[in-house]
Amino acid sequence: MASHMNHFNLLHTISLLYFLFTLTCIGSSLSHDQECSALFQFKQSLIHQGDEAFCGASWFQTFHSWKPTSNASNARFDCCSWYGVECRNEHEYGHVIGLDLSECSLCGRINSTSTLFSLVHLQSLNLTFNYFDESQIPSEISHLKQLRTLNLSYSGFRGQIPNEISQLMQLSSLDLSWNLLKLHSPSLQKLVQNLTLLEELDLSEIDISSSVPHFLTNFSSLRSIRLQNCSLHNEFPAAILQLQKLKILDLSFNINLSGSFPRFRYNSLLEHVDVSSTGFFGILPKSISNLNHLIFLGLTKCSFTGNIPSSLCNLTQLTYLGLGDNKFIGFVPSLISLSKLNDLGLNGHRFKNGHLPNWLGKLTELDELHVNYMNINGEIPPFLANLTKLRVIGMATNSLIGLRLLDNNFSGRVDLDTFLGLTNLEILRLGNNMISLVATGNYTNTTLPQFLFLDLASCNLKEFPGFLRFQHKMEVLFLDSNKIDGMIPVWIWNNSTETLEVIDLSYNSISGFHHHPHFLQWRQLQVFSIENNQLRGKLPIPPKTTILLYSSNNYLTGEIPPMICEMKSLQLLDLSSNNMSGKLPPCFGSLSNSLLVLDLRRNNFHGTLMMTAFMHGTRLESIDLSENHFTGQLPRSLTNCTSLVFLSLGDNSFHDVFPFWLGTLSKLEVLNLRSNNFYGPIQGSTTVCSQFPKLRIIDLSNNAFSGRLQKKYFQTCNAMKLLYAGKSSVLETVMFVKPFGSTFIYTMTIIHKGVRTQYEKISTIVMAIDLSCNHFEGEIPLSLQDLRGLQSLNLSNNHFTGPILPSLGFLKNLESLDLSRNELSGEIPQQLVQLNFLSIFNVSFNHLGGRIPEGKQFNTFEDDSYKGNPGLCGKPLSKKCQAIVTKYL
Repeated sequence: MASHMNHFNLLHTISLLYFLFTLTCIGSSLSHDQECSALFQFKQSLIHQGDEAFCGASWFQTFHSWKPTSNASNARFDCCSWYGVECRNEHEYGHVIGLDLSECSLCGRINSTSTLFSLVHLQSLNLTFNYFDESQIPSEISHLKQLRTLNLSYSGFRGQIPNEISQLMQLSSLDLSWNLLKLHSPSLQKLVQNLTLLEELDLSEIDISSSVPHFLTNFSSLRSIRLQNCSLHNEFPAAILQLQKLKILDLSFNINLSGSFPRFRYNSLLEHVDVSSTGFFGILPKSISNLNHLIFLGLTKCSFTGNIPSSLCNLTQLTYLGLGDNKFIGFVPSLISLSKLNDLGLNGHRFKNGHLPNWLGKLTELDELHVNYMNINGEIPPFLANLTKLRVIGMATNSLIGLRLLDNNFSGRVDLDTFLGLTNLEILRLGNNMISLVATGNYTNTTLPQFLFLDLASCNLKEFPGFLRFQHKMEVLFLDSNKIDGMIPVWIWNNSTETLEVIDLSYNSISGFHHHPHFLQWRQLQVFSIENNQLRGKLPIPPKTTILLYSSNNYLTGEIPPMICEMKSLQLLDLSSNNMSGKLPPCFGSLSNSLLVLDLRRNNFHGTLMMTAFMHGTRLESIDLSENHFTGQLPRSLTNCTSLVFLSLGDNSFHDVFPFWLGTLSKLEVLNLRSNNFYGPIQGSTTVCSQFPKLRIIDLSNNAFSGRLQKKYFQTCNAMKLLYAGKSSVLETVMFVKPFGSTFIYTMTIIHKGVRTQYEKISTIVMAIDLSCNHFEGEIPLSLQDLRGLQSLNLSNNHFTGPILPSLGFLKNLESLDLSRNELSGEIPQQLVQLNFLSIFNVSFNHLGGRIPEGKQFNTFEDDSYKGNPGLCGKPLSKKCQAIVTKYL
């Protein structure tokens, strides 16, 4: 590194001496080689000043090509091939006429001694989007008298603009915008009065503090004037707008600049006119329709009066139209012909009849729409759904009574105050988008709308919005799927106590309640959802009016309070995945007249169910008591649950024989008795499905069932004989709560393909039988061959004997077949190769022999599928099969 830097410094010194020597000998007009040397010196001056960490490494890459063409002692250059350099006639000996180092992350200072100003043949200099460390523009820039284009915008210059720029009389384009510059002495008038060839002038964001000189009306070459936010004052010369070549005029954000529009000529080339946030006044002339090239018209926050001319509809090329915050009278005319608009601002004006007009729904290219404080009333019309490209909409301070923007793909930060200014707004639905809602928190009761329905789900909220403390009429509140953590504030109990019917706080990180209430105090509450939080302590008891109670996936402890039995309208009780304990209250069975769903899985409940009598006429469709500590026998009163579709009692300690009497439940589709202490032979009918006509998932695994299964045991399992009958759907219970419905989707843990899997949704086409880890014996029932819809069959860890049924090859949907750890014998049937979806196959630890089938799925199974069968041979086992020799006599 040291030798490299020494060489670099030597090269720098040699080139500097060479440049100074040649400049001294032949005067100020440089040869090609001397110009290249001057450029190299300009580069070196920046490199020596530059801070790579601050400026960015990309500027070193820019200058990578800026190096000598021969050895350092000669220090010769050929700069015409360097990045950003242009030479006359593109010849290696031509003068340097152009330098474009825009957006190169250059930094350092440019001072009066810079060799840049010796390039007197330069016609174009572009240094925009760099940072020159708040340098002043050196007066030596006047040496570049051939300049046609000078662009120093966004480059970190500051201070007074030198008068010497006025000497660059060949300039056609001057851009000094967006620097910390001022133009006081000289003034704007003195700076540009001699630049009669100007075509483009951009001094935006420069402190000019003067009027616009009238002589600009004689600059017939002007095509673009940008003087944004320059502290201009007095009246703007209207005749400038009539310059024949003018295309762009931007005077925005000069609040002390006044003016009015002239009569526009038919042949005007104007494309961009922006006088927003100025003092422009008067009427819009009908001749504005002559501006048929106009793309951008910004008139926002001016003092225009009179009617908005209907002739605006002739400006069919417009993409931006800002008319808001003026003094127009009358109504906004139809702008339906402006089909290219992507930004429309009408704030403060009026639509006829006070409603959003239908023609707005035809402007399908709109990206932004601003119709604030326009006395709009009624609900947002559905035709706005046609505006599929709409990204920003402002509707504050109107008389809207409903605003539904939910379930879209809106994104970005959204200021909640935009909506809180709509004092008559009653319905606001922003849920299920991708927005981040922010709020100031400075609210009073007198300045807010009183919401009836508020949906702020999935809005990235981190706390309870402060304005909620002033809501007294709310009926529905959705705050689910946010990032709210900590305790629920105490003030929430004082709000809408007589009106709130639905509150959803699920999928947050709420840990508890300030001043934990024994009963929730909303007297009309019907739906309370606080699932998937970090709630601790005892279950808060909602009022007797509650219909749906979701409190799953928290850290709740304690028993189920008997007072819950007073909720005579309760349709759903979901307390799953908590740390609750104790016995079920004896009154629990009385809830079955209203309950549709009871889910208590994954808790620490214990005791027997015998005391819980399910009454006649029960409506229960789903019962899940799995993964608890229940003991004893099953209550025969379960036969009263004639609507039962889903019964999951797995992973408990029930001690009983097979409940064949459940066969009277004609709608039962899922029966899970896994991992209990059930025992003995499966008594009752010789066919398990004769009384379970719709059963399609049965899990009896990890019990002590025993005995033989008759050949016809599965003969009447008609639901499993169907191949994808009808359209697939999800097992669920639908509940109706005014004014909307709610769906509870069944979940279940299934050993599928050898893996314990939690199914968050159970498809209606899933069909599975699991009899593993019991004491069944005898041959595999032949009737299994008829279950053509079966996807998973697990008979492992039993005492089955005899052969593997070749007819299992008929089960075309089978994905998993586990017959391991039995006493099966014979060969593996070749017919099983027909099972094209089979991905799990296990026959290990039996007494099988012969050649393992080959082809299709069997080529994917590992040797683990076959181990513990000494008689098997062939791939994937290392044991080869002996060749069969046939004798011909």
